[in-house]
Amino acid sequence: MAHVELSLSEVLAPAARTPTAQESDNFGQWSLTVSHADEPCLLIDAETKVVAVSAAGCELLCLGAPEDVIGLPLLGGGLRLLDFTANPRELTEQEIDKIPPLLALSSGRLARGLLRVQAASTGAPDATVDAISTPVLTDGSVTGSLTFFSEV
Repeated sequence: MAHVELSLSEVLAPAARTPTAQESDNFGQWSLTVSHADEPCLLIDAETKVVAVSAAGCELLCLGAPEDVIGLPLLGGGLRLLDFTANPRELTEQEIDKIPPLLALSSGRLARGLLRVQAASTGAPDATVDAISTPVLTDGSVTGSLTFFSEV
């Protein structure tokens, strides 16, 4: 029979300090984190503009360099999403509203789904990625969404 032992220790709280303006802003913290992340991730604001994207995210989504897409609308910055049919076509407006980053914005809840991303160069295979998105809250309101991607 297994034996489990539990012990409690004193919690060591960090010393109190005054947070900087950037540290006190949840959206600003995520922006800084995404910008420096090694993982493929993306942060958009409530108007769907790209606020931050990791270099790995740009590579996976065929977006070029992060500085080329920051400030642009998510779908106006070079991201081309295709359907999963045998003869792929770009997603319709109704289908685009259901992609995880936008669904997390509109629903205020976690969203997950597969995306088919058109390759940047002709002849290269399209990429299929798993996207997991969460809304980003500021003062209880959805102000953006954070998405992590993984190639399938």
